Amino acid sequence: MIIVRSPMRISLGGGGTDLASYYENHAGFLMAGAIDKYIYITIHETFVEDLIVKYSEMERVPSLEQLRHPIIRESLRMLDVTQSNLEITSMADIPAGTGLGSSGSFTTALLRALHVHKRGIISPRALAEEACKIEIDILKEPIGKQDQYIAAIGGITCFDFAKDGKVTATPLKLEDEIRYSLEDNLLLFFTGYSRSASSILKEQNDKSKTNNDDMINNLHFVKELGYQSKGALEAGDLPEFARLMDVHWQHKKKRSGNMSNGKINEWYDVAMANGALGGKLIGAGGGGFLLFYSENKVPLRRAMHAAGLKEVRFKFDFEGTKVLVS
Repeated sequence: MIIVRSPMRISLGGGGTDLASYYENHAGFLMAGAIDKYIYITIHETFVEDLIVKYSEMERVPSLEQLRHPIIRESLRMLDVTQSNLEITSMADIPAGTGLGSSGSFTTALLRALHVHKRGIISPRALAEEACKIEIDILKEPIGKQDQYIAAIGGITCFDFAKDGKVTATPLKLEDEIRYSLEDNLLLFFTGYSRSASSILKEQNDKSKTNNDDMINNLHFVKELGYQSKGALEAGDLPEFARLMDVHWQHKKKRSGNMSNGKINEWYDVAMANGALGGKLIGAGGGGFLLFYSENKVPLRRAMHAAGLKEVRFKFDFEGTKVLVS
């Protein structure tokens, strides 16, 4: 039995600049934090000559060629895992489609488990690149690279995306007391909406590819906000970081008419009137989780609870994709 887990993530600044349609022309930058909400992958050999795969559905097929799940199928193919007497199961602390990077977490966990199955060793960086190859190059998903990298590496990390595709990962220089305060004062609430990131990101991707001025200028501005957010955190100025979150969200909404909706905007306004200093919707948009920074958390929690939103408490994860059992 092999068990591997990968953390999900929250974006802390600069999100959206990790798509090739942007960074290949302008270079990208963002910050992300891995959190202690995980996707787990288990692999074990069975005594039947079928490939059994369990996720939100169950598949039992004679070979990988018949698998419907694209990431599992292409991961098995890329690592040349041809035996069929395997059972692969996935479980998650948070459902997919909620903006916490679950697809990247799933892919890194699966690939790491398959490498263990083959008695192989892989570095976090190589693992992230393999996951990007599966999702972006092979499956042609219109997504960026942050989810795969933060899942593989963990921590609170800054990522620079060079025009040639190279990714540089640097841990945020955060004093321990500031990190503890940041962790205590960030609150995550589920909107109740799940969605596929692909449609929203495709709109951004298409506009970036055609050098749409509004989209490119929006991403330029968001990248600069990412640098400013990094500076605020490293200086220990958490209220300024919160203010920048709010500025980021107001500009992020302009990227797509599907980024938010009336209910999400209403909840955001309620939060800002009840103790939040700043916040944003995590992920591509359209649903998932609202993240707020607050130094007066009691009224914020009460207001969000009264509005029907469920809080998910979290801490940062500094281990990245990890083998639990092998």
